Amino acid sequence: MNLDQYLPVILFILVGVGVGVAPQVLGFLLGPRKPDAAKNSPYECGFEAFEDARMKFDVRYYLIAILFILFDLEIAFLFPWAVVLKEIGAVGFWSMMSFLTILVLGFVYMWKKGALDWE
Repeated sequence: MNLDQYLPVILFILVGVGVGVAPQVLGFLLGPRKPDAAKNSPYECGFEAFEDARMKFDVRYYLIAILFILFDLEIAFLFPWAVVLKEIGAVGFWSMMSFLTILVLGFVYMWKKGALDWE
């Protein structure tokens, strides 16, 4: 097995972790540390909150968010499929058609159940 094929992947991961971690470390090390009562207070907008910060959201908000992510990720499978459509032939085409049929049936089911209604 040739390990130098994995070098670009390892470099990509290291650069990604570095870009994510380095600003946080620099901010922690070089950032100002001058806390006072106003900065340590839970509300910095100038007045106290009207309600509890832990107010309840309607569960439909989360349901629509999850359904959006679910259908969005499933639709993302269409791009690599379209790129290799000539190589995979009829089997790949009909496999994707069955996948899309299940996807559309799930969408219609959610629509009929009222999961997408926002009142």
